[in-house]
Amino acid sequence: MKLLTIAIPCYNSSAYMRNCIESLLPGGEEVEILIVDDGSVKDNTAEIADEYQERYPTIVKAIHQPNKGHGGAVNTGMANATGLYFKVVDSDDWVDPEAYSAILDTLRGFVENEETPDLLLSNYVYEKEGAKRKKVMRYPDMFPKNKIFGWDELKRIPMTKYVLMHSMIVRTQLLRDVKLQLPEHTFYVDNLFAFVPYSMIQTMYYLDVDFYRYYIGRPDQSVNESVMIGRIEQQLKVNKLMIQYMHSCRGLKGKQRRYMIHYLSIIMTVSSAMLIRSGKPEALKKKKELWRMLKKSDIRAYRNCRYAATGIFTNLPGKPGRLVFQVMYKGAQKLFGFN
Repeated sequence: MKLLTIAIPCYNSSAYMRNCIESLLPGGEEVEILIVDDGSVKDNTAEIADEYQERYPTIVKAIHQPNKGHGGAVNTGMANATGLYFKVVDSDDWVDPEAYSAILDTLRGFVENEETPDLLLSNYVYEKEGAKRKKVMRYPDMFPKNKIFGWDELKRIPMTKYVLMHSMIVRTQLLRDVKLQLPEHTFYVDNLFAFVPYSMIQTMYYLDVDFYRYYIGRPDQSVNESVMIGRIEQQLKVNKLMIQYMHSCRGLKGKQRRYMIHYLSIIMTVSSAMLIRSGKPEALKKKKELWRMLKKSDIRAYRNCRYAATGIFTNLPGKPGRLVFQVMYKGAQKLFGFN
């Protein structure tokens, strides 16, 4: 069995996918690289995938499928994974070579010691086009370092910090046990990947290395604010699925439940912010409906999200409240570097 399966969802990615693949090849025979060509027709993505499979037949597997969107490509990666652990690396991103080596050393140690935690966490770096300083998302204030730990050892949950898919390497069988299936033809499904497994995750390990390099800069990128506003229905779809899943996890307790509610609160804030930023009356109506759905689904989760600082700021009353929020949002945008 391979130590690690890395799935690369590719959709018309020929301009940058080579850089991604080349950064992963140093993992050698311990790593399985699944290049999922998600119905690319506008460029030679499919040919590049086949080229790498031919050159590295024991490491790389090219999978061609009709277009199903990012979630459908990740689903295909999970279904075909043979590695002990599973990670997604998007085709315009890449990994740091020294951190990659440390990651594989850590996974190897798990196997040798016959201890396989459910989740390996590491840092990611915003590779933002034009930014003078690169922002690194680290978690030493949340997680103990270099040891296997459970929820009881979670240190704290800072208000603005949560774990994105970029930081996660998940035990493959756990993903199957939790029956994770992402919706097809939908953006922002990475939030479900970084949310649903936590209902079953019990043991974790945090390696404080800057592994994942998250590129931000293409004008058509899904995290671009104007793009997000244009695709707000897909953001809301993911948000509502998270609310529904939280309803099914009402039996969770302690820091595990607290973390999942914290993540849900962040996504509620993102959805609310995009709806406010759109400035349309129907968008404000949708924001009220979203919060109403959470209240009806899980009153405890609603109270936790609504009366957290982020929930208060996104629900300041009336036009003056929305103007105050806009000022605060712009300040946070500049401080944290998101789009």
